Amino acid sequence: MKATIYDVAKEAGVSIATVSLVINGKGKISKERREEIRGIMMRMGYKPSMIASALTGKKTYALGLLVPDISNPFFAEIARAVEDEGQRHGYSVFICSTDNKDEKVGHYAALLQQKNVDGVIIGTGIRELSVLDPLLHGGVPIAFLAREFRSVEVPSVVVDDYAGGAAAAEHLIALGHRRLAVLAEQDSISSSRERVRGFKQALEAVGITLDPALVLSSAIKESKASALALMRGEHPPTGIFCCNDLLAIGALQAAKEMGIRIPHDCSIIGFDDTVLASVTDPPLTTIAQPIEQMGQIAVQLLVRKIGRPGERPERIVLRPELSIRQSSMAPQTEIS
Repeated sequence: MKATIYDVAKEAGVSIATVSLVINGKGKISKERREEIRGIMMRMGYKPSMIASALTGKKTYALGLLVPDISNPFFAEIARAVEDEGQRHGYSVFICSTDNKDEKVGHYAALLQQKNVDGVIIGTGIRELSVLDPLLHGGVPIAFLAREFRSVEVPSVVVDDYAGGAAAAEHLIALGHRRLAVLAEQDSISSSRERVRGFKQALEAVGITLDPALVLSSAIKESKASALALMRGEHPPTGIFCCNDLLAIGALQAAKEMGIRIPHDCSIIGFDDTVLASVTDPPLTTIAQPIEQMGQIAVQLLVRKIGRPGERPERIVLRPELSIRQSSMAPQTEIS
């Protein structure tokens, strides 16, 4: 039998009105007492009716999360962090996979607005900002996670993608690589654009020009084929920077198919440092993002926006770190 608000009030030793105030984030109740009552609600499995709350104009304690693909380990780890932090604040989280397609983003934006969610975290690539109109014009608070549009003043948490791309270039330069290539994500993804820009400018700073023919945009499913195209060229690169770990895994597969030894014949660097990076063969050198922290901060920013709608939104930028494993080393052949 499902727990009711009466059961929660009895267990907590408070009135039904006090439980209602906690549910709706109102009343002069201490933080400790509020968290205690929410803990009792979670332990007893009590969930306020979203429909009833929506009809009365109250909070539904539900958030939306838009990501490109929940099967991608990076976004799976992001989703888990968002879900855990959301639950800590008393929120359930609806997770929607968009495939970085505007039509899907628009569909889910409208659906979440209709469901009266209290806020939405946007962690997906978008080409046209208008697809978010159901949320932006519907008064639904939003926050950007690992993606952003500077033209929209909403809370956001991102990693310094430019610095991450530069760090990848500096690592390969320090090892002695000069002929380098890039596997990027599609151009609608702002983070990928910044990573390529950082990589390119770090090379230019030491007099190395990145050959445009060696910069390929690739979907995850085509990453192996794209890497094969780079490796089969007249002057194959001795190092490849991949804008996420899944693209790097595609490059590792391509190298294996061609009999190219990694890292002896070609170094490969990824980006994200997902759980897969440490179990590839060889383990992947990558630019690590603080994934769990990003998810937690996104929820905290959104919850603050929900509670204080007039407050100026924050933009949090986190620093990535180079994680060196066995997929990169000095080139073993002469560089012309």
